[in-house]
Amino acid sequence: MDRFCWVTVTIFICFFAISEGRDLKIKHENHFPSYNHTLAQILVEYASAVYMSDLTALFTWTCSRCCTDLTEGFEMIELVVDVQHCLQAFVGVADNINAIVIAFRGTQEHSLQNWVEDLFWKQLDLDYPGMPDAMVHHGFYAAYHNTTLRSGILNAVQKARELYRDIPIMLTGHSMGGALASFCALDLVVNYGVDNLQLMTFGQPRIGNAAFASYFSKRVPYMFRITNGHDIVPHLPPYYAYFPQKTYHHFPREVWLYDIGYGSLTYLVEKICDETGEDPACSRSVTGNSVLDHLMYFGVHLSADTWNSCGFVMDGQMIQTNTTDLRPGFVLSRDPVSSVLKLKTPKSGLLSSPI
Repeated sequence: MDRFCWVTVTIFICFFAISEGRDLKIKHENHFPSYNHTLAQILVEYASAVYMSDLTALFTWTCSRCCTDLTEGFEMIELVVDVQHCLQAFVGVADNINAIVIAFRGTQEHSLQNWVEDLFWKQLDLDYPGMPDAMVHHGFYAAYHNTTLRSGILNAVQKARELYRDIPIMLTGHSMGGALASFCALDLVVNYGVDNLQLMTFGQPRIGNAAFASYFSKRVPYMFRITNGHDIVPHLPPYYAYFPQKTYHHFPREVWLYDIGYGSLTYLVEKICDETGEDPACSRSVTGNSVLDHLMYFGVHLSADTWNSCGFVMDGQMIQTNTTDLRPGFVLSRDPVSSVLKLKTPKSGLLSSPI
């Protein structure tokens, strides 16, 4: 009897060891990148700064959110503004991480509630070009591909790569800005052959179905979606586990932030989630019912500095969306060598002034 027990235990141990070996081998073969906490703290500062409406302060990197220890020395190359659609992004070079940084702004607070409500009903209604069975929502797709943003960003990336050679490109954005950053990353990889690229977003919504998520994760392997607590937006548009091929699906890999402890004795956990993109033990394990969790990541405010209706300030004057001579958008651009500020608009052409 004792001999039988020892044989049973031995077999169990061998089986367990083999199973563990298989798990390690699978993880090794997948080559999933390592999450970098310091990089996340740096990029969330850029995701916050791009919300600023004072374009002069943002472009010259003198705004209140620009002058932090983690973003000191950042050199702006282009600031792209789509006035008609209330979109904004910038491209520059960060010396401390030796990378080109592209940041996209999210949704303005005054429209956040309507935008969140609209996310409940967004349909998968667009076949993504060149991806069999991959579908996305046309609104997310068009906000990057069919506005001023794409041409401005691509022009700035080309300029930066000519000046700084093949340094990494890091893209970031919060909320809707995360969705735009994702489409931009895929565009750069698939259509422009960029292979040294990293993407890290904060509180972004789902943007496509499972086929799109699978295609995306293969083309953009260095990608982390950071979610926070009960943030409502990562839960939208809704995911239905019983209809995996007919529903929106996040791409991997999620990093879920949550607090543990009690009262003042709490600390932040950064949980690395599984490779499915829809880990039931991460943000999906809680209800997505918090707007406050959506507007604060790592203690950094991720929201606009004004409640005005998509207003932009430049040289002390407000540019509203009904300023027709600046539609559909404009680009503030600087040559890092000559330090010349250039304002390009569809109607006025190119204006230059030293800064």
